[in-house]
Amino acid sequence: MLEETRSIKRGWTIGAGALLVAVACTPARQSPGVAISDSISSGWIDATATLDPATTPVYEGDAPMKFDFLKDMRKRDGFTLSVYSMGAHSGTHIDAPMHFIRDGAAIDRVPLEPLIGPARVIDIPDGVQAIDAAELGRHDWKGAPRVLFRTRSSLRGWMSSSTFHRDFAYIAPDAAQLLADAGVRLVGVDYISAEQFGAPAPMTHRILLGKGIPIVEGLSLERVSAGDYDLIVLPIKVAGHEGAPARAVLRRR
Repeated sequence: MLEETRSIKRGWTIGAGALLVAVACTPARQSPGVAISDSISSGWIDATATLDPATTPVYEGDAPMKFDFLKDMRKRDGFTLSVYSMGAHSGTHIDAPMHFIRDGAAIDRVPLEPLIGPARVIDIPDGVQAIDAAELGRHDWKGAPRVLFRTRSSLRGWMSSSTFHRDFAYIAPDAAQLLADAGVRLVGVDYISAEQFGAPAPMTHRILLGKGIPIVEGLSLERVSAGDYDLIVLPIKVAGHEGAPARAVLRRR
């Protein structure tokens, strides 16, 4: 009787295993014309500014952006090969602590945890240039692990204009301190700096980067509304430097 019971159990185990294999190997039904990759990527919004010397703003005094072809099949070469020349803070990019903290982590040492996870997009009115503590207090940001500011830059399309605008919205030091003290893990803005243009000292950067909080600058948020999202923003892994261009995507939670 004991042996029979064991045989039955073995039979159930084999049967269940075969069923799981059959289910796993059965192709999922899809709507006609919809690829698997489309369903996987559904809902994600590209929040990355396109790098293009003709349309991408460059911070005043930063390295110019130049893209060229060493080989080009359109010119009857056997293959296409490109060369890129640009500053580390071009387009959508991440500032690592090393940018303003002497012993801060380089971009290749920034952990993945701050760069992936829930984020809150906050709409800042067009008339606001300084996102200070008072302005921050008008918005629901507390409890958000990552905070992204959608400002006049998105409303005016400045991340797709080669003209550098000095009057971009910036994060004032008192607001940066509130964010840092609250334990926010990442802060992002939709223009190529979080610091006021011409600020006497880079206090906003020092406050955030001093707490190990990476700053995402140059986000493209024109098609993004305020609310809670999943965020993935990954910089190019460059050894020993203070920043790098990044790809950023958002998905509504």
